[in-house]
Amino acid sequence: MSLRGKTAIVTGSNSGIGLGVAEELARAGADLVVNSFTDRPEDHALADRLARDHGVRVRYIGADMSKPDDCRALVEKAGGCDILVNNAGIQHVAPVELFPAAKWDAIIAINLSSAFHTTAAALPGMREKGWGRIINIASAHGLTASPYKAAYVAAKHGVVGLTKTVALECAGQGITCNAICPGYVLTPIVEAQIPDQMQVHNMDRETVIAKVMLARQPSGQFATVEQIGGTAVFLASAAADQVTGTTISVDGGWTAL
Repeated sequence: MSLRGKTAIVTGSNSGIGLGVAEELARAGADLVVNSFTDRPEDHALADRLARDHGVRVRYIGADMSKPDDCRALVEKAGGCDILVNNAGIQHVAPVELFPAAKWDAIIAINLSSAFHTTAAALPGMREKGWGRIINIASAHGLTASPYKAAYVAAKHGVVGLTKTVALECAGQGITCNAICPGYVLTPIVEAQIPDQMQVHNMDRETVIAKVMLARQPSGQFATVEQIGGTAVFLASAAADQVTGTTISVDGGWTAL
């Protein structure tokens, strides 16, 4: 599944799932644009490290995915792309009546609207080439719901809807659009939540993981960032030429319940 000669933009890719996806795309030979809202020396050092490790060209471009102009400018500064991975996201947990309006607006902007703006900016170049892959990182919460996550669930359901619409608009043009729906993935953010959950529930690490964090994941195992990245590589490959407008769940059986 070589992606040599292709260029991929991965939003929100200096850690976690985004970095895992970027690593696997680079391993398959794709040149990269990695992104976050910061512009620190370590961000550019990460790009240099990816380039060295995988023998591809990698650039870091800072852009705030809560700002429509930044989203579109990211694609423009990159010179377009063959593969667009919309991964940037944030989370906040609260009951609907207590959910801060500013948090709602930020989650919708970063988790949903950014994917619209980057896609709109990338599509003309993809149409000109007659080839493109748009891969949206949605969530199990794009297919089901949990309490206290109104904005996140709404945004991820929106990402799934956007995915289907873009797929239909691009059908027959050599451009596909799909969504990956992870369950719990062991990222640095999730790892950092484990001690807090141990304290809240007065449980040891293994019990918190099994009984609290993975309670809805029948496999009883976290997905890995490498597995999400491998799924993205498949969707970007020729093997997935006729896979479009769909969701692929990497959730240990969560949405099968």
